[in-house]
Amino acid sequence: MPKTDLLQGTLDLLILKILTLGPNHGWGISNRIRQMSREGLEASQGSLYPALHRLELRGDLESEMTSSENNRRARVYRLTAIARGEPSPQLFVVPPDYKTVDGPERPFFEKRVP
Repeated sequence: MPKTDLLQGTLDLLILKILTLGPNHGWGISNRIRQMSREGLEASQGSLYPALHRLELRGDLESEMTSSENNRRARVYRLTAIARGEPSPQLFVVPPDYKTVDGPERPFFEKRVP
């Protein structure tokens, strides 16, 4: 099967989807893309690492240097709380009269006192 170049947004989504399974390093993410696509897609280092860096700058990922299984240093990427969909209390401004808020937005104001 011929290899297909990935569009930037597609690669970003694939990376985020793979990291929902847990932290991983760049080589592991690249392998997972190939596995998921049954060898149909390949993320080159020239596109994968800039995408990881872009997602980290955007706040979707965080990374740290760790030792890999064979005692080599590897940068491991993981989703941030915001990327996992966990709202941060600092993102919400609770109006003083929040008890008067009614409708679908009410759950966002309940129990969110800073």
